[in-house]
Amino acid sequence: MVVCILERMTDLSGLEAELRASVRGEVGFDVTARALVTMDASNYRRVPAGVVSPRDADDVAAVLEVCRGRGVPVVARGGGTSIAGQATGTGVVLDFTRHMNGLLELDPGGRTAVVQPGLVLDRLQEAAAPHGLRFGPDPSTHSRCTLGGMIGNNSCGSHSVAWGTTADAVRELSVVTARGRRLRLGRDWAGAPEGLRELAEGELARLRTGFPDLPRRISGYALDALLPERGADVARSFCGSEGTLGILTEAVVRLVEAPRARALAVLGYADESAAAEAAAGLLPHRPLTVEGMAADLVRSPAGLPGGGAWLFVETGGDAPAEARARAEAVVRAADVVDSLVVTDPAAQRTLWRIREDASGTATRMPDGTEAWPGWEDCAVPPARLGAYLRDFRALLTAHRLRGTPYGHFGDGCIHVRIDFDLLTEAGVGRFRRFSEELADLVVAHGGSLSGEHGDGQARAELLPRMYGEETVRLFERAKAVWDPDDLLNPGMLVRPAPLDANLRFAALPRRPVDVAFGYPADGGDFSAAVRRCVGVAKCRTTTAAGPAVMCPSFRATGEEEHSTRGRARLLHEMLAGELVTDGWRSPQVRDALDLCLSCKGCRSDCPVGVDMATYKAEFLHHHYAGRRRPAAHHTLGRLPVWLRWVARTRTAPLLNALARTGPPARAAKRLAGIAAEREIPRIAREPFSRWWRRRTPRTTGTTGTTGTTGDLAVLWPDTFTEHLSPSVGRAAVRVLEAAGLRVVLPPSRPLGAGVCCGLTYVSTGQLDRARAVLRRTLDLMEPVLRTGAPVVVLEPSCAAALRGDLPELLHDDPRAARLAAAVRTFAETLQQHAPGWTPPAVDRPVAGQTHCHQHAVLGDSADRALRASAGLTGELSGGCCGLAGNFGFEPGHFEVSRACAEEQLLPAVTGAPEQAVILADGYSCRTQLRELAGVRGRHLAEVLAEALEEGADA
Repeated sequence: MVVCILERMTDLSGLEAELRASVRGEVGFDVTARALVTMDASNYRRVPAGVVSPRDADDVAAVLEVCRGRGVPVVARGGGTSIAGQATGTGVVLDFTRHMNGLLELDPGGRTAVVQPGLVLDRLQEAAAPHGLRFGPDPSTHSRCTLGGMIGNNSCGSHSVAWGTTADAVRELSVVTARGRRLRLGRDWAGAPEGLRELAEGELARLRTGFPDLPRRISGYALDALLPERGADVARSFCGSEGTLGILTEAVVRLVEAPRARALAVLGYADESAAAEAAAGLLPHRPLTVEGMAADLVRSPAGLPGGGAWLFVETGGDAPAEARARAEAVVRAADVVDSLVVTDPAAQRTLWRIREDASGTATRMPDGTEAWPGWEDCAVPPARLGAYLRDFRALLTAHRLRGTPYGHFGDGCIHVRIDFDLLTEAGVGRFRRFSEELADLVVAHGGSLSGEHGDGQARAELLPRMYGEETVRLFERAKAVWDPDDLLNPGMLVRPAPLDANLRFAALPRRPVDVAFGYPADGGDFSAAVRRCVGVAKCRTTTAAGPAVMCPSFRATGEEEHSTRGRARLLHEMLAGELVTDGWRSPQVRDALDLCLSCKGCRSDCPVGVDMATYKAEFLHHHYAGRRRPAAHHTLGRLPVWLRWVARTRTAPLLNALARTGPPARAAKRLAGIAAEREIPRIAREPFSRWWRRRTPRTTGTTGTTGTTGDLAVLWPDTFTEHLSPSVGRAAVRVLEAAGLRVVLPPSRPLGAGVCCGLTYVSTGQLDRARAVLRRTLDLMEPVLRTGAPVVVLEPSCAAALRGDLPELLHDDPRAARLAAAVRTFAETLQQHAPGWTPPAVDRPVAGQTHCHQHAVLGDSADRALRASAGLTGELSGGCCGLAGNFGFEPGHFEVSRACAEEQLLPAVTGAPEQAVILADGYSCRTQLRELAGVRGRHLAEVLAEALEEGADA
């Protein structure tokens, strides 16, 4: 065994050295590079030998030459969102997203574009849009999938009823074969490798009769595109070959004219079977989309018409009135429970996000049970979809399985995640039996095993059931013509690996890992929490859409390692123990998590609810157990302790003076582990609670928490409000009292620590200390909790910690859930406990950013309503300010921190009208604005308090 391992290490070392000497792009054989590509968005996992990011076609040819000489397989990879396993492999993975990601040419007159395989679809759409053009196919992963991956899988998307599949949009392809030939594929046998024409012309009868006539037939090789009556289109036949025939280096693609106006008709039906029955009947209206989904996949039905399932039918026109008229005609033709026609573009985007997120939300049943791909995209003739779904439901019931269909109903293509048990031998056996029976069912309805995502390992083994043995042997012969050495993505499409081999879950521990957080949504199992990431890769979006936050560090660096998915992959490999072998001590996992801002954006923006901020805190807790921690963990992580000491000793003026003096400030930052580029925060001369005691006579007992509670509000003195920005606390008192509330502070111990949310301890992974602090807090808050009064928390990150982290860390203490339920934001308190109060009129525009924790955990509907009532107009940007508590203060983080701020926050503020109010409820956001833009941001409470004072003076 040891000899074999040493031999493999030597072989890998030699392969790596030869590749480094042969290519100009990056070569990664380290643990992190390999761990990031062990999986795609499928059920499968393979550990590669290494990863190469080629710079051009010459690099691709060089990699193929080296690997051919050593007999090492080569797998092409784009965005890694494939759902059948075809973007994973044991050899060398080619990552085209780093360098070969360009739009080389756009010809509006000819309606074509020349693209490289790593170009993300949305980048092409953005370039084509000013010319009134677009690329027709648009999978739900359009913000991160690549053109190369789309060509490899023959992807489709929601608009395929109007504009077809990727194969319909391809004109020419430049490829490098496994033996190094460079071919330019097109029609009339252009670029055909030697022997392909002879193969096709010898099988004309089979090519004419052996391939189902379906709009979504993606399974197998598209050899029928080589028929003379179809133009002997070699480029089209290459589409959907999943990287098994050649390596794509460039493509000429067709663009279509985009409608100038669109309308969206959302049609409500009793269930998805009724929606499926109706879909084909809407096609004569020539819609742009006919998409279906069931209610089980919708987190909140707000904004949708009534019903248990919906069809999303988009129509187009030269003017809004024309698009709307067509949508209304669709509604009149449909027999629906309820309907809605939407013409506002922003409202349409909101509804489309519900549909696009289904690939993630479908991974959890309504009761929280895990569900998986595997039979993700079968397709049948659209007219048979309703009957197929009824039989499909019966098959699920027979195997005691559940799944909720959604997808491209107008093309007869169904996506579904099924609650397979892929963790036990019995469950995997049921997975196989169901797969075999479902394949027969699809074929019985005249369908294709794959209608969009390709066969990969998930379905290729079953292709004989669809095509028959002779046609599958023809596929093998075609593969041999293109790739006689079986170098390219072996095990896919022909001579496939079994559909139940290489499952990603096989390497994970069978028993729950001992952890600190409760992970209630995952049954207390950290492995299950990590399994949430199925590779949908919404975190790899390079531009934040609307209010979205996830994933700021990926957008700043462009590195998979610093995406939510990349970090989840490393955690998965840490648990597996095969590639990452040192568990919680892993430096690779630590380094990947280092640039996680703990913004919690993934908690809400990730369709599967990955919570990387919690996973990071968990990892740091174990990683540094019994070990020396970074200085910042002792300073910034224990900030409440240091600031209480300063308050007791009344040394704030002295420390502030020293912090503004060159040599002492530089020395202090070095000792404290604070980035040299940062200013040391200025400490308030008078803490908020001291002002409170001076303002109100001090009482005994529960500080006013007895008696009636209808008008009582308990104002939480968080660390930032207490010691760094007490003006926010004073302003909040002014507004809350003006609204008729009786404000009190929580109890505290004389000369001792008061309440604390534990945020700084959690963010630095000091979870034992966090639990101790939170238990002390619960002891102090017990009298308050009995009153049922709201607990008003002004700092969004502290409110999020109390509402989210507290009950998960102290899941065994019922008081934790009670305190979490009592927490209110400033705006929520006024909305819920002072409903008759009208705020003062400010009547000014606003600019700034919704706090990332507010977006992810708390929600901002109450804030929006309060701003509107005060005449504060305009929207706040999304994203993250980049400071994120201790993150932006730590050495090595400044550039990423600034890049995050420059994405949305700083442009929103610097481009705001001169009279705009700059809102920033979070202390970190205000600090970032001051340091990077010289702008003073204010908490909403400060803005309203100032307006109250101005009104009183008037």
